[in-house]
Amino acid sequence: MTVCNKIRGITRSHEWVADLFSLLAVVMLFGTIWAGVEYQRPLLGWMSQNVILHGSSVMAAIVLDVFLIILFLNIGSSRFSDSPAENCFGTFRGRRRGGASVGRIFHSWLHHMENVNKKHR
Repeated sequence: MTVCNKIRGITRSHEWVADLFSLLAVVMLFGTIWAGVEYQRPLLGWMSQNVILHGSSVMAAIVLDVFLIILFLNIGSSRFSDSPAENCFGTFRGRRRGGASVGRIFHSWLHHMENVNKKHR
């Protein structure tokens, strides 16, 4: 049994786990936005002391934060994949269709959120 099937099995049998990961993703997203707005001035002052070291560490923290948000969203939505042959985190069709257009990605995300909402009813 692959890791993907284990995650899918856990999130299907324990829906609260999937809901928790989805909630964590939303909390991290809005928490990051709040922290960025609230601590912008001290953060920029700290980064100006050593741009190379502090700037790269801030960029690494942002990349890690975005990675964790996407990971939590994927774990939360992995319970909705119906076919076992489908990729583990293949519910967000924007990644499968390709294209770097922001409009297309937003449209795919909106379609995904509508489908998730339908499955909860």
